[in-house]
Amino acid sequence: MNEIFLHDNDQQWTDLGEGVMRKILVFNEELMLMKVRFKKGAIGILHQHPQTQISYVSAGKFRYHINGVDRILNAGDSCIIYSQLVHGCECLEEGELIDSFTPYRGDLIQST
Repeated sequence: MNEIFLHDNDQQWTDLGEGVMRKILVFNEELMLMKVRFKKGAIGILHQHPQTQISYVSAGKFRYHINGVDRILNAGDSCIIYSQLVHGCECLEEGELIDSFTPYRGDLIQST
């Protein structure tokens, strides 16, 4: 991506199925920002990746599982997920996450 500015309305949502949608926002090779929307009961399956991730709960309520520890996060809460930690979440109240990754997730760019 060569743009410095990005308008939310110009970006498309990708339906990941089972009540989860993703929208890639600005990124370069060092950093990526995206939104992820969840319907109540939707699951972010357990997974891991080499990137460090920070998640901010912009709306809703989520149960996060990170490296064997579970926590409930509400709107305004955040967490950091270090490289290769197994993590996932369950949406307890319909909501949206703002996720950032460093370095960027090239695998997500190729799948959009």
